[in-house]
Amino acid sequence: MSHRPNDLQSILPNIADDLFKAPTAKDFANIGAVTHAPRFLLLYGSLRDRSYSRLLTMEAARLLEAMGGEVKIFDPHSLPMPDAEPETHPKVVELRALAQWSEGMVWCSPERHGAMSGIMKAQIDWIPLTQGAVRPTQGKTLAVMQVSGGSQSFNAVNQMRILGRWMRMITIPNQSSVAKAYREFEEDGRMKPSSYYERVVDVMEELFKSTLLTRDVAPFLVDRYSERRETRDLLAKRTNLNAI
Repeated sequence: MSHRPNDLQSILPNIADDLFKAPTAKDFANIGAVTHAPRFLLLYGSLRDRSYSRLLTMEAARLLEAMGGEVKIFDPHSLPMPDAEPETHPKVVELRALAQWSEGMVWCSPERHGAMSGIMKAQIDWIPLTQGAVRPTQGKTLAVMQVSGGSQSFNAVNQMRILGRWMRMITIPNQSSVAKAYREFEEDGRMKPSSYYERVVDVMEELFKSTLLTRDVAPFLVDRYSERRETRDLLAKRTNLNAI
C-alpha cells in the first residue's frame, strides 16, 4: 500500500511539498454533477456543395441529438486563414465561443494528399490553447472521423489525434474512417446502411458516454502540479513587486 511520507523533501527534493497532491478516490466524492444535456461542437473540413465530411458530420449530429445531446455544427465558410485577419473577425469569434460552450467535439475531415484538409486545420488553428484564463479545449472529449475518395486510410484521423492531444483533449479510442465515401451516401445526403454507418454509431455512443463520465471531473483531471507551481510563483512575484 502506498503512503505519503512525512518528509517528502528527503525523497523528492525537487518537489514543492505544499503543491504536491496524491490523488485518491475520495477526491471525486465532492464533485458536483451538471444536469444540462451534453454539449457538442462538430467541425468538418470541406467547402464543397456536396461535402462528404459535412454529410458524415450531419449523421453524427443526428445520433448525438437522438441520445439527448445538444449539438452545434460550425460552418467554415468565410473563416479566414489563421493570422490573415484579427481575432475579432466574426467567424473567429463565433468558433471560439462555440469551443468554450462545448463539452465535447467531433472533428471530421476529408483526406487530401494523405493528410487532413487545410480547412480542417485552419479551424483547429483558430482555437487557442488559452484564451485569457480559460483553456477552451482542455479536458473536453473528442472524436475524430475522416472520409476518403479511395481505399480506407487513417492518415487524417491519426493527425487529428495528435492535435487533440496537443489541445489537451480527451480523445476517445474509437474512430471512423469511411472509404470511397461517394458510394456511402444517398442522393438526399443520408448515409446508407453499412458497417461504416454502424461504426459511426459506435463512435458517437462512446463519445457521449465519455462526455458524461468526464465533464464534471475534467477540472480535477487536468489540474497539474506544474501549473499550480507556476500560479504560485506568479503570485509570489506580483506580491513582491507590490511590496516595493
